[in-house]
Amino acid sequence: MGYTLHYYDLVLACIAASLSLGAGIGYVTSVPLEPALAVFGVIAIGLIGHALFVNGPVDEPEDLTDELEVEEVPQVLSPMGSAE
Repeated sequence: MGYTLHYYDLVLACIAASLSLGAGIGYVTSVPLEPALAVFGVIAIGLIGHALFVNGPVDEPEDLTDELEVEEVPQVLSPMGSAE
């Protein structure tokens, strides 16, 4: 089973690319580093906002109210001991 890129993988890559591009412009050109990072940081914040609020990780707001049984929670995330 091969791995495929998803929307959030691309968002993370674009955030890293945005900040790297800002740092690169700050180091290579005569534009000061801080303003270049600030401008490209705003772009990264826009990407984060889009990923969270426009194209959020849930389909419907009702999905947020679904309760999980303890058995459904992966063991690594469960604060409780093993059910066995």
